[in-house]
Amino acid sequence: MEKFAVRLKELRTGRRIYQREVAEAINISVRTYQAYELGETEPNITRLVALADFFQVPLDYLMGRSDTL
Repeated sequence: MEKFAVRLKELRTGRRIYQREVAEAINISVRTYQAYELGETEPNITRLVALADFFQVPLDYLMGRSDTL
């Protein structure tokens, strides 16, 4: 899920949002969110949907299955 980690970081930094803000919005710890961006761990489906909703992007885009926003 390397592409997921890259997309996640690009979405966040492109919008100038802190990791803490995303973590709080989807109700996880900052360290857990950091692990997602570093590709150390993968979120479950509930968290994936929450991240896609937070960034207002399709799940396929977030997962690297599509380049269409």
